[in-house]
Amino acid sequence: MSKHAATSPAESPTPELVQPDRGQAAITIHLIDKTGFDGWAKGLNAAQRAALTGAKFKGEAGSQAIIPDGDSWAVAAGVSSLVALTSWCLARLAETLPAGSYRLALPKGAETRAARAFIGWALGQYRFDRYRADAKPEGPRILLTGEVKPIAQALAQADAVSLVRDLVNTGPEHMGPAELEHEVELLAKQFRAQVRVTRGEALEHEYPCVHMVGRAAARSHAPRLIELEWGDEKAPRLAIVGKGVCFDSGGLDIKPAAGMLLMKKDMGGAAHAIALAQLVMQAGLKVRLHLLIPAVENAIAGNAFRPGDVLKSRKGLTIEIGNTDAEGRLILADALHRASEFKPDLIIDFATLTGAARVALGPDLPALMTRQDATAQALIDGGLAIDDPVWRLPLPDAYREWLKSDIADLNNSPANGFAGASVAGLFLDRFVGDGIDWAHFDTFAWRPSPKPGRPKGGEALGLRAAWAMLQARFKS
Repeated sequence: MSKHAATSPAESPTPELVQPDRGQAAITIHLIDKTGFDGWAKGLNAAQRAALTGAKFKGEAGSQAIIPDGDSWAVAAGVSSLVALTSWCLARLAETLPAGSYRLALPKGAETRAARAFIGWALGQYRFDRYRADAKPEGPRILLTGEVKPIAQALAQADAVSLVRDLVNTGPEHMGPAELEHEVELLAKQFRAQVRVTRGEALEHEYPCVHMVGRAAARSHAPRLIELEWGDEKAPRLAIVGKGVCFDSGGLDIKPAAGMLLMKKDMGGAAHAIALAQLVMQAGLKVRLHLLIPAVENAIAGNAFRPGDVLKSRKGLTIEIGNTDAEGRLILADALHRASEFKPDLIIDFATLTGAARVALGPDLPALMTRQDATAQALIDGGLAIDDPVWRLPLPDAYREWLKSDIADLNNSPANGFAGASVAGLFLDRFVGDGIDWAHFDTFAWRPSPKPGRPKGGEALGLRAAWAMLQARFKS
């Protein structure tokens, strides 16, 4: 059930979807793979085997069947491998089973491996129904487990993913710069962090790119730079930056209607950054956290910035505007330079930045760009370990010349159209301080078609990979 959207009415708390097994009454779920099916089926009674035959169940991944179990019933669920359970192997069950409590029946030693699937069980029950008059609340499906230690971490990650989904799914009238600010304020209150918001004349002077991109928006959606700081000032400094374009019309280089249809999701980078900050603070990671959200609406009005304009960034570099629809890199430029001023140990930014990344990698794989090979490998390994894969793209020095302008230090949109994701990364690289470890995620933040535990709509892609890396690097 959706529970995050900032302006939605408060909801009653839901029970934890994964709970310690203390012998409560529960329906049994038998996980079976094809190789172990015959041996498992031999131990069943005639009625149970008949039920499997009627359901044509043979342990194939994603299949399921209901079988009698004394005076009750049980579930047989096929998985690809009991040796390597995935994050999503229980998600379809959580979507389709009736409300109630369930217990996994697993071979000896397999329960530890099942902990990986707890997040899919929780996210299989995600719903976004804020705008639906006919929404019917469903009772929770609770999974009981003897593997208690991973429960809190799995539910924390599921909550962070749900936060990203909620923020991205919310319509742009209800998720503008002010609402992003409110989300950060809620985090600050929860974790006793400090928030600083720069807007108005101060924004124009301190963060001129953020101001310029957002100045055409209505007053209710006025641009701002939102910052949160938390943690021990003596701890390693971690900066997390998120692109917060709450709606992108394309500006004067206006998008066609089809291209504008999903632009409520252009603040997906901010949603990822806020959710990652939540995980960091919730776990008490030993860092000095600096969260930065440049929040704007790229609107059209008489004072909209124009192709051919030259902006002076916070860093002092001048930028010729080749295309007003390449606005995300402009607001990130100011935010990345601000983050760099404190010389952090690591900067991570998330942005729904380029269509080129989607052409190259499709909707499911975020493009990752880093300065350091070790940082890239840690993020790749972290994602593979928890079924949140990312794919590294290069930052080739040879392409830096494509950012040249005849009249300014940089152009925000090279005309040749080549290597668009990498060239956008190279643009951002100019605003990250020298010698700072930096990772850039060009993520889609959207799922165009559903999969078990992953409904169509807003999605966290790269969030858990980043979190796995941060946990390993800054052990709490």
